[in-house]
Amino acid sequence: MNRSKFCMQLGSDYEHVKKLYADVNVRKYLGGIIPEIHALNKFMETLDRANRHQSFYWAVTLKENNTFIGLVSLENHRDGLHMEVSYEFSPNNWGHGYAEEVIRRLILYAFKELNQSKLIAEIQSANLSSCRLLEKVGMKAEQTLYRYGAEQVITAYRTDR
Repeated sequence: MNRSKFCMQLGSDYEHVKKLYADVNVRKYLGGIIPEIHALNKFMETLDRANRHQSFYWAVTLKENNTFIGLVSLENHRDGLHMEVSYEFSPNNWGHGYAEEVIRRLILYAFKELNQSKLIAEIQSANLSSCRLLEKVGMKAEQTLYRYGAEQVITAYRTDR
């Protein structure tokens, strides 16, 4: 069931993205809110990386009415070896299965279109909802480490499973 769609992030998505950056609930496990003074720079850097084909960023909307509900991305992880999936959804869209739908499709895209053999996600251990979500889509915890001031879990999805 695909109730949502994602399309390449555009400059016109900025106002929606700025709201995600400023939402304390969305940013709780992502290093905190991004002040408005820095939001535009971060957004423009994101678009620049996508335009240079270093990363993929998509705005997620509902199919039925085109309402913006979040962001998803695939980009190189800091380990330099694998691509990482990441996501931010507006809180009023949590718990409806949208993130699961989109992440499942991103996993397929990473393996079929980008020829990846492994896809990872790095999340804070304390973010139990994201830990459950990634487990639900088939990602397995591979490593625990301390980074960004908190315990992180590196989860992975491999084609050899």
